Amino acid sequence: MTESRHALIIANDRYDDQGLKKLKAPAQDAAALERVLHDPEIGDFEVEVVHNASADLMRRRIQGFFNERGRADTLLLHFSCHGIKSESGELYLAASDTEPPLLAATAVPSQFVRGCMYGTRAGLTVLFLDCCYGGAFSRGSTSVRASGEINALESFAKGEPATGRGWAVITASDSMEYAFEGSKLAENSGPRPSLFTHAVVEGLETGDADLHGDGKVSLDDLYEYVYRHVQEQNPHQTPKKAAELRGELHLAHSRRGRIKIVAVDTPPPLRAAMNSDQFLTRQGAVTELRKRLQHTELPVAEGARQHLEEVARNDIQPIAELASEALNTIHVTPSPDHLDFGRAPQDSPPRKQSVALHGPPLARHCVAQSQQSWLRVDPTPAGLEVHVDTTTAGHLAGGIVLKGVADEAVIHVEAVVAPVPEREGPPSNGSTGPTRESDAERKTVATDPPRIPSHPKQPPKKPPKKAPETTTPQISPAHRAPALAGAALALAVTSVITLVLAIQAAVAAVIDRGDAGVYGNVEDNIREHGALTPLIVCLITGAVALVAGAFARHELGARREQYTSKAANGTKTLTSVVKGLAIPALILAVLAGITYLVGSAQW
Repeated sequence: MTESRHALIIANDRYDDQGLKKLKAPAQDAAALERVLHDPEIGDFEVEVVHNASADLMRRRIQGFFNERGRADTLLLHFSCHGIKSESGELYLAASDTEPPLLAATAVPSQFVRGCMYGTRAGLTVLFLDCCYGGAFSRGSTSVRASGEINALESFAKGEPATGRGWAVITASDSMEYAFEGSKLAENSGPRPSLFTHAVVEGLETGDADLHGDGKVSLDDLYEYVYRHVQEQNPHQTPKKAAELRGELHLAHSRRGRIKIVAVDTPPPLRAAMNSDQFLTRQGAVTELRKRLQHTELPVAEGARQHLEEVARNDIQPIAELASEALNTIHVTPSPDHLDFGRAPQDSPPRKQSVALHGPPLARHCVAQSQQSWLRVDPTPAGLEVHVDTTTAGHLAGGIVLKGVADEAVIHVEAVVAPVPEREGPPSNGSTGPTRESDAERKTVATDPPRIPSHPKQPPKKPPKKAPETTTPQISPAHRAPALAGAALALAVTSVITLVLAIQAAVAAVIDRGDAGVYGNVEDNIREHGALTPLIVCLITGAVALVAGAFARHELGARREQYTSKAANGTKTLTSVVKGLAIPALILAVLAGITYLVGSAQW
């Protein structure tokens, strides 16, 4: 059974009720968390984001997220919204249409989420709660409920799941962070950007949450990193965790091992401009940071990079986009990122090709790590020189990981090392049997003078013509998963088209049957219009499309290092489209077939 990883992010920052103030963090939190969870080199989750949804839509998406899962699935649910405690003590999650006096009707109760979590068949379930909590209205008045402990952890960590291998809940805080005054929030308890989700994203994206340095970020690693990070920023906020797991849960791959550069801090005037309330002043600060990012002195450039990342996470969208554009210039960019050495004889001199590194000095400052023993990489002034050892025969495929200060890239390498053919030769020095032709022997044959024949010269016989060899094109391992996904998409589209044709033919057959009155036979009309053939083709192509899509996902997971991020994301997108087309087509085709079998006997 293939492992599948799914994440649902629910972020609400706009509310119809005037008593619920707009939160600053959820939109940015959702985008940042979606990026790192979806990245195949980090989380490798299939991610869905629900933004500013109504309570009804939230309940539908939550229940749909937990339904139809298997024991090989890992599920992650993240909430970033208001949390409100009712008079009875139950926690509710606020939706865009939540009315605080009507929590049971317009909000999502924690009991509902808990029921979905514990009823799923998924093997592992993780819940992140990044909520600002407050008390609810008292009945018949608008008095303030006293703030204190919300006990959010207990709201979700009661009982045990019916199935699966375990669950975990991590909350950003259990403390009341605001309270109601009449029908509005207290003015002195305005919302703040989330420290919790920022720490989660930073720990996963940088790999710093890999506390053991084993290349994986476990749930315990991430919690310890987030706890320490949040406490350093705000000692009054205490993340909490409850878990019931069998074994260790690995949430993500680690990017630890990137280059660390001790940054030079920015000048005080520039830092003051970054924190200014004036839009144009902060915009000018980003422009200056972008210039410093291109600096030849790496500590200066690294300091600018760190400040730009802070701006991209926390500032308003126009300024954050400017900072993100600047950061895009320092991605590790090898050219080319795919090297094909072609065919080489075994034991021949090592083949080599050059790779250029583009961008400013900070982007070119990276460490190259070969993932295979037959690959060697050497730095050059312009970039890298890649060597392939031809000692081992066969089709070789591997990669070189380039780790920089901000991200990493992979150079995919392919080569075919062909064994040297053996030839029959006379025994020499007591040896018998076939011998490998040496370079010396080849040179001797080439330099011997031609012998004069003693018999009349006969016209040379023409060698028989050989039939042209036919070769079957082979798909490179680095393109196998996208090719399978593309084939699956073509089959899924065919399934939909043939279903439409079958329905059209069936409708025409039913009309003819109605015109025939009591003497007609719908089975004859169905066969006359040829509705069965496209229906059968629909069933076959739809089923094959799902199988091909599953193989593509399995191939991607089994040989992750051979695929670029673009190829991996493309494969996942195609397979998701395949499921969206093929599954409804199969369901409709099966229903049509059942209708035909039941109705043909009675009509």
